Amino acid sequence: MIETEFRRPVVTVDIVMLTPCRGELCVALLPRPNEPFADQPALIGGYIHTDEDLSAESAVRRILKAKAGIGDIFFEQLQTFASATRDPRDWSVSIAYFALLPEGWLEDPEGPLLLRPATSPGQLPFDHNEIIAIALERLRNKGAYSTIPARLLPEVFTMTELLAIYQTVMGERLDQSAFRRKVRELDLLEEIEGEKRRTESARRPTTLYRLKRPMSVFDRRL
Repeated sequence: MIETEFRRPVVTVDIVMLTPCRGELCVALLPRPNEPFADQPALIGGYIHTDEDLSAESAVRRILKAKAGIGDIFFEQLQTFASATRDPRDWSVSIAYFALLPEGWLEDPEGPLLLRPATSPGQLPFDHNEIIAIALERLRNKGAYSTIPARLLPEVFTMTELLAIYQTVMGERLDQSAFRRKVRELDLLEEIEGEKRRTESARRPTTLYRLKRPMSVFDRRL
């Protein structure tokens, strides 16, 4: 059998890095250093290096460390985007991921990253607007039935902060009493013994919590 030589597509990973920013969900963008679309903000991403990346996840970790200076964060595969038209250079395959970071982790005035509202990031190159929109839809859908929104908070948080991040992710107001009741019924949190936090909105020090498990999925909408 004679093996025919075929052109190989460009293979990359793209990362939708989401973080709370002044009450809304923002996406981290990075100006492109080269053509096509040089100097235009785009998703953090890069080529898969077959000589050092053992998997697409390995490529994500390497790229996040090299381009954003970030390691050991939550990320999850989103979807594969592939076509002959998404990249002007050639037939292209992008394995897209979304990553979640607590507020303040990316706010470095000297850094190259740009934070824009995830729902209105401006016109981006390639199909990056479509990738962001799908990432937001995935996060909102999973947020209603899991503790994934809490990955946008520090390890220790208040119940008010947990409610606020769920509202930000899901894009709707939630009844505070019903939310607290459901969280307790689902046994998602453990109270931090002996620690309280003073906040401007509360007269007394506020109880602090952490997730009992890194990720919990439940059978009804929170």
